[in-house]
Parts: sequence; structure tokens; C-alpha cells
Amino acid sequence: MNIFLLNADNWKADGGATFGVVPKTLWESVCPADENNLVNAANKCLLVKTGDRLILFDTGMGDKQDEKFFKYRYRFGNESLLANMAEVGFSPEEVTDVVFTHLHYDHCGGASRHNADRSGFELVFKNARHWVSEEQWKWANKPNKREAASFLPENLKPLEASGQLHLIRKEGYFCDDVYLRLFYGHTAGQIIPQISFGDKTLVYTADFIASSAHVPLVYIPAYDIQPLITLDEKEVFLTEAADKNYILVFEHDSLYDCCRVENTPRGFRALDLSPFSVIV
Repeated sequence: MNIFLLNADNWKADGGATFGVVPKTLWESVCPADENNLVNAANKCLLVKTGDRLILFDTGMGDKQDEKFFKYRYRFGNESLLANMAEVGFSPEEVTDVVFTHLHYDHCGGASRHNADRSGFELVFKNARHWVSEEQWKWANKPNKREAASFLPENLKPLEASGQLHLIRKEGYFCDDVYLRLFYGHTAGQIIPQISFGDKTLVYTADFIASSAHVPLVYIPAYDIQPLITLDEKEVFLTEAADKNYILVFEHDSLYDCCRVENTPRGFRALDLSPFSVIV
């Protein structure tokens, strides 16, 4: 097995929304904000080569939307998922499976793009089966008013029309050494992959634990639709992660790629913060 962490986008998010009810005086020490209260974020996608499968977890924002849309996402830099994929020796045509942790625009937008004459959209990973949980697919297509702005028709319709969309109905092994777990606090049916890699267990935490700064229990984004469920899910998972020495791999952390977790008398904390290359 070979595993790569590939950045698709750099952007900025509102610091208050990113940390919910936690005061800025606390979170800013671990995630500095700029003069507009914006914090740096990344969209780091996980690419797993195992046997005859090349599995991509999440795809970043993509570039289908107009200038007005991106004006409020504050993207910066020149990161590209496809360029970074090419750097590690793979093309989009080689991807056999795209697994979406969930369907918020920053996790699935890069799976489709305008076709050549811009009359519609086409899949970027044309030979891949595309996977999402059944609960998340239903939720995204009938969204609540609070979350609707994150589920974009131009991201969902190409998947549905492609005939390459497959739904995951329960937790279980996706393939040898890749187990898919389901969580519900951030959004319904968020997939969190757990990967056995040699003697290590890697967990790609997506928006369940978006960054190393979100390891403490109450550091929960305002975006989560059911924060009390997130709180319960985090406590159970982090207890397990500390006990079993899991490596958490972060999708949105602009400073660190991964860490282990320690359960202390004062709560959970991140330790062994490191680049992904150190782990694999």
C-alpha cells in the first residue's frame, strides 16, 4: 500500500465559525487569525494505492463557480489536486474510486468540471466509481435551510447523471485495510476512513476533526448541524484514538498534516504533530 496526502486548495475561513462557541482568546493561540478574523485552511485529499485500486478521498473545491462565489472563499496560492497527483506519478484516469467523506462543496467540487464547450459538466475522474453514504446523498438532495448553501446542484447533478455514483449503506470494509466509519454531528452520514498501514492505524478525519486545533472536545465548528452529537462522537473516538495510538490525518489543517492524541487530566490534546511524510 502507498498513501499520499495531496493539497487541492488553500483558502481562508471565518475564525469564529471555525471554532464555534470557543472564545478567540483561546483558539487564536493555536490557529492565528488575520486582521479580518480569517484563519488559513487547506483541502488535503488522501490518495491510497492498494492492490489494483487507486482510491481518492475527497476532491477539494474545484473551479466551476463564478468569481462572486470564490470572492467569499478567499483562496490563495497555486495548489492543484491534479498537479499534485501528477507529482506522485498518477493521472486522473487511473483513479478507480472516489470516496466523498460528505458533499459540502469544499469536499466534492473538484470531482466535476465544465465540459469542453462549457455547455454542461463532466467528471474529472472518468473511470472511477464515486461513493458517498446513502444518508448523506439523501440529506444533500433535501437539505435543511442552514446547510443548503454547502450542497451545490452543480456538484451533485453531474454525479447523479454519470451513472457512476454508488451509495454506502453501513459501516464496513471498503477493501482490505480500509474501513469506513459513519459520523453524524457535522452532517448526516459523514464517512471517516480508517486505514491499516503496516503497524499503524491512520484516520482521515475530514470535518469530524478538521485540524489539530480541533482536538480538544469543545472545539467544535459552528458549521456542525448537531454539535452535541459531535461532542459525544469526539469523546468516544478520541478515547479510542488515544488508547490505540491512532494517527489522525487532517484535511483542513494548514500548519500540520497529522498527530497522535493524548488523554490528559485536562482533556485531549494533540501530540507528535508532524508532516505526513514522516508518518508514511
